Amino acid sequence: MGHPLGPHSAPAPAGTTAIPGLIVDLITRLPWPRWAIIAIAVAAGVLMVSCLLCAVCCCCRHGHRKKPRDREAVGLGSPQGTTSTHLVQPDVVTSETGPEDAQHWGRLQLSLEYDFSRQEIKVGLKQAADLRAYGPGGTADPYARVSLSTQAGHSHETRVHRGTLCPMFQETCCFHILQEELAGATLQVRVLGSKRFSVPKPLGELSLPLGAVDPQHVLEQWYQLGPPGAVEPEPSGELCLSLRYVPSSGRMTVVVLEARGLSPGLADPYVKVQLMLNQRKWRKRKTSARKGTASPYFNEAFTFLVPFSQIQSVDLVLAVWAWGPQFRAEPVGKVLLGARASGQPLQHWAGMLAHARRPVARWHPLRPAREVDRALGLKPHLHLTLPGSRH
Repeated sequence: MGHPLGPHSAPAPAGTTAIPGLIVDLITRLPWPRWAIIAIAVAAGVLMVSCLLCAVCCCCRHGHRKKPRDREAVGLGSPQGTTSTHLVQPDVVTSETGPEDAQHWGRLQLSLEYDFSRQEIKVGLKQAADLRAYGPGGTADPYARVSLSTQAGHSHETRVHRGTLCPMFQETCCFHILQEELAGATLQVRVLGSKRFSVPKPLGELSLPLGAVDPQHVLEQWYQLGPPGAVEPEPSGELCLSLRYVPSSGRMTVVVLEARGLSPGLADPYVKVQLMLNQRKWRKRKTSARKGTASPYFNEAFTFLVPFSQIQSVDLVLAVWAWGPQFRAEPVGKVLLGARASGQPLQHWAGMLAHARRPVARWHPLRPAREVDRALGLKPHLHLTLPGSRH
């Protein structure tokens, strides 16, 4: 009974302690030392415990991430979920009902330099950006008008840039002003949108006091444009005219169509058409007067012989005259066209040359007569003859 089982003995039935004895028997038969077997068992136990802890941590983190999403989904889907509306709605209301941002009027880059020897300030119009759009397609045809508060009636206009909200002006103008007058002067820059057959629309305005500018250094920086000023000089009216030029024959046809917006206190308006060559008076004509109206319709044509070689040297001046309260004729305003013009008149002149033999019509605001005369720098009357004409 006390003898051990032989190799051919029958296995023990289920439920007995044969398995632990088998494990011990296997460990006894291994050729490794006992300390190595214990070390392997301890390492295997540590590895199993580590894997178990990692699995538990991952499950916990995954559960924490899902809880906020589940709550957010329930809040948005339920009829009582007002948390998201409370967070978003104040921003929407502020953007719709808040005051207009200065950025909405755009920006303007200027350079200022004062010449002490000539006693004049040089204004460099570089470019504009983010201008306010108008019209179909959200575009604009901007140009800039620069003036100085101490020199009423004297201003500079850039050329018109079509279909852009970020025009590159790259133009320079000068204003004669004494150094002691800089502190009380203000530079005014108005950006306007050119609209065909209509009054230009103001897009933004900049008023820069020169007293805050150091005249000894050249300043070039960006300025924020503000809304156009409420105080704006009333326009003296507009004049619509058509230009047509035939290079082969040298014939330039000027058609004075109509005027509008003239002062009701003026009577019997008419238009003088004057052609100048090299800043000297050359040819002049005038329309008949129209009685009893502030919006006269003329539709009178005048033809001038201008050789193609001299077309860039002539200036065309149209002046609206009328009888005032003192029973004498007074100039209401003038329009200057030609290569030395700026803004809309220059664009009209360029359009006439670009579309030869085709009439090009456009409205122009009347400028003060003194301002146009100062820009022309009129000289004494001079009679010139064209090649082939009789002396």
